[in-house]
Amino acid sequence: MLTRIKHAGQAACSGALVIICCSVTACTSNQSDTPPPTIAPAQAAVSPPAARPPAGTVRPLAGHGTAALFDAATTSLVALAPGETGHGIVTVMPARGQGRTVALSAAASAMAGDGDGHAYAATRGGYFRIDIAQGRASRVPVDGHDRTEFTAIARRADGKLVLGSADGAVYTLSSDTTVGAELKIFARVDALATQGDTTVVLDRGQTSVTTVDPSGTNAEHSLRAGEGATTLAADTAGRVLVADTRGDGLLVFTVDPLILRQRAPVRGAPYGLAGSSRLAWVSQTKTNTVVGYDLATGIPVEKVRYPTVQQPNSLAFDEASGTLYVVSGTGAGVQVIENAEAAR
Repeated sequence: MLTRIKHAGQAACSGALVIICCSVTACTSNQSDTPPPTIAPAQAAVSPPAARPPAGTVRPLAGHGTAALFDAATTSLVALAPGETGHGIVTVMPARGQGRTVALSAAASAMAGDGDGHAYAATRGGYFRIDIAQGRASRVPVDGHDRTEFTAIARRADGKLVLGSADGAVYTLSSDTTVGAELKIFARVDALATQGDTTVVLDRGQTSVTTVDPSGTNAEHSLRAGEGATTLAADTAGRVLVADTRGDGLLVFTVDPLILRQRAPVRGAPYGLAGSSRLAWVSQTKTNTVVGYDLATGIPVEKVRYPTVQQPNSLAFDEASGTLYVVSGTGAGVQVIENAEAAR
């Protein structure tokens, strides 16, 4: 099940789980002339109106949420949504008190945080740095990439930002504005996550996950991710969670090396993901439900299940308080479930 990506002359590519077979040229910044084969990317189901009252409480959100994270330093949920003009809006929602919105000067496609008071949102030509406590955002251009459509962003343990693009490249920054390494072997970079200084790339068109080494220039391993993977998230136990939306499953990987450790059937078009030290959280977009799975035994075991707001596309978890946040993709707000890990 494990594929090691090596340079030309070192190994041949074989086996059903081989996604990427690259030579020295293809694994560097020089792209191959032939794009990788793809399938139609999977996507979340269009959720019906909520049939049951959502668990917990629901707070208003500006716009239709597309990404969410929890910032421990400010004890705030941070949610990204497109505004009426198409420019991004970031909502900062403290655990207590009124939230605030931060208007971005352009559209934003993805978001990551450092857990220390800052969030980063990918945009064309660069990214936004958001001071969560101050409610301010500044646009940071990436040198030489004014026209690059950045579609994904993540932050490594060493503090370096990693950006993914619509044309299938992964860029590891060596400073706020400088690309230190580039790897262009994907059809499209749809999402990024990190464990330590290893970057994990999700390509929906290839329904694959691939690890990129700390240098940012080498793809180490690549595996098929179900029938139609859509989202991924890293947890605090060193795992990477992937929602196989078309295949109705939760996939659990470890990195270094990349290995599929667990798979759980999750019906109802699983999509939203969040990890915690105890449970893996998965939303079911066909049924407006969120489920918490215990991964400790090696076989995912369902522990809790809650009705949600309509279109539960984005999840975030506060480890300190045990609060789960469910962000609606249709403007139905942010659902706050306190002590979510406790069986009820």
